[in-house]
Amino acid sequence: MRKLTPKQQLFVAEYLIDLNATQAAIRAGYSHRTAEWMGPRLVTKSHVAVAIQDAMGKRSEKVGIESEKVLHEILKLAMSDVRKLFDCQGRLLPVHMLPNDVAAAVSSIKVTTSRVPGTDPVAVEFTSEIKFWDKKGALELLGKHLKLFGNDSANATVINNNVVNITPEKLKAIAIEVAQDI
Repeated sequence: MRKLTPKQQLFVAEYLIDLNATQAAIRAGYSHRTAEWMGPRLVTKSHVAVAIQDAMGKRSEKVGIESEKVLHEILKLAMSDVRKLFDCQGRLLPVHMLPNDVAAAVSSIKVTTSRVPGTDPVAVEFTSEIKFWDKKGALELLGKHLKLFGNDSANATVINNNVVNITPEKLKAIAIEVAQDI
């Protein structure tokens, strides 16, 4: 395999920051004028692509990220069920009582307090606004991984420009495991 030039080595390091080939090329010293086509071209060069994958692998090992963990989290988002936010009387559960899979799917909770007009003594009501992470996006990632949408040539899912290799059988096993947690 060819060795990387110093500029290509810098490109690889910069690419890992935001996975944006054009911006990485600019930060690595390529001109603004050529970076738009040079960045994507560098990513496709086999020796640069291998260096990027190696660097990503090392980074994943360092922080303990595994493809199965990522897919497990995507499954939590994809299979989230808003009904689990409430008790059997329809009251919102306190945050500390939310099941782990539901809590993982919640991106934010906003509670607003307001006075109820015309009450004596003054009554207060609470309004909760709960937002979930992008369920559609999570389902699309899983669908692509399972080749539900047609022309996927590889048995892989791309997450933030990282190829995550995992078999559909393993993904189904993870889905079953998540479903049992639900």
